[in-house]
Amino acid sequence: MRVVVVGATGNVGTSVLRALESEPAVDSVLGVARRLPRARFTKTEWAAADISRDELVSLFRGAACVVHLAWLIQPSHDLPHVWRTNVLGSRRLIDAVVRAGVPSLVYASSVGTYAAGPKDRGVDESWPVDGISSSYYARHKAAVERELDRLEREHPGVRVVRLRPAFIFKREAGTGVRRLFAGPFLPSPLVRPAFIRFVPEHPRFRFQAVHSYDVADAYRRAIVGDARGAFNVAAEPVLDGPRLGELLHARTVRVEHRVARAFLQATWRLRLQPADGSWADLAYGTPLLDTTRARTELGWEPTYTAEQALLDLLGGIRDSATFETPPLERKSRLEELATRVGGAEELSQ
Repeated sequence: MRVVVVGATGNVGTSVLRALESEPAVDSVLGVARRLPRARFTKTEWAAADISRDELVSLFRGAACVVHLAWLIQPSHDLPHVWRTNVLGSRRLIDAVVRAGVPSLVYASSVGTYAAGPKDRGVDESWPVDGISSSYYARHKAAVERELDRLEREHPGVRVVRLRPAFIFKREAGTGVRRLFAGPFLPSPLVRPAFIRFVPEHPRFRFQAVHSYDVADAYRRAIVGDARGAFNVAAEPVLDGPRLGELLHARTVRVEHRVARAFLQATWRLRLQPADGSWADLAYGTPLLDTTRARTELGWEPTYTAEQALLDLLGGIRDSATFETPPLERKSRLEELATRVGGAEELSQ
C-alpha cells in the first residue's frame, strides 16, 4: 500500500516515517511538508505543499491512506494565519481526500480537543469534543473534528481514524519544542534536574505524556488496520507535582491556575516567550485519558513510560538535540529573535 503523510517533518511525522520503514504492508510513502527536509527515510519520497493553498488532489491519488499531521502552533501572535492553516487547510485536505478517492484518513487529533474534565480518572472517547474555549489550539482541534463529522456523514465509505494523544515527547524534538513553547531566552544547559529546584503543584495540574515513537506505533496500526473512530493514546503514570518533584529531585510549590495563566500571558505579551496564557488553561483543564480502546482494538501498548518520555525530551532540550527537518533542526538564537518570539511563521510545525 501507498501512504501519504502530510506534515511529515515534525515531532510526530518523523516518528511515523520511522515506524513505516519496517512495516511490510506499506510499500511506499510520500512525505508532504511546506519545507523540504534534508532527512531521508527508507520508502519515503518528498513533496512540498502547503495545505492552506496548494493543490493536493494529485498528491493523494493512488494512496491507500492519508495521514494528516500538518498543524501550526506558532505564530501565536497571528491567529488568523494559524486558523487558515489548521482549520481551513484541514478542510481543503479533507475535500482533497474525497476528490482523490482515498479510502482511509488518519487524523492527528489531541487531548486538547476535549472539553474540561476530571483529573482523578480517565475519560473515554465519548467525552465531549468542544475543546476549551479560551485556547486557540483547542478551538482549532474541535473545529477539525466537526469537519471529520461532516466527512463521515457525507462519505460513509471513507474510513476515518482520529488519534487523540496526550503530550508527545522525544529527544530529537528538544530544540523544536523549546522554540515553540519556551523561546530563545531559555538557556538550554539549565534544563537538567540539578538546576530545576521547584515544580508546580495543584490538584488540577495533572497531565499525561507519551513518547513520540509510541504514538507513531499507534499511527502505524491505524494505517494498516481496519479500525475506525477515535482512540486515546497516553502512557502511565499520570504526571503531577509530587511525581515530578520525585522524578526531578525538586520541591513542589502550589501554583494556582490564575497565577500560571497571568504569568504566561504577561511574558507572551512582552514577547519573552511564545506560549500565551491559554496553554495554562489546557494544562489545568483537559481531562485524563482512558486508553482502553487503543489497547484492545489497535493492540497498542506503550514501550516508554510517561516519565521516560519526559526525561527524554528534557535531555533533548538540555543538549539542544535536533533532527534534519525544518521544524526540528537547530537555528541560532538571533534567528529566533528575528521572528519576534511567536510573531512569524518560520518556527511553526
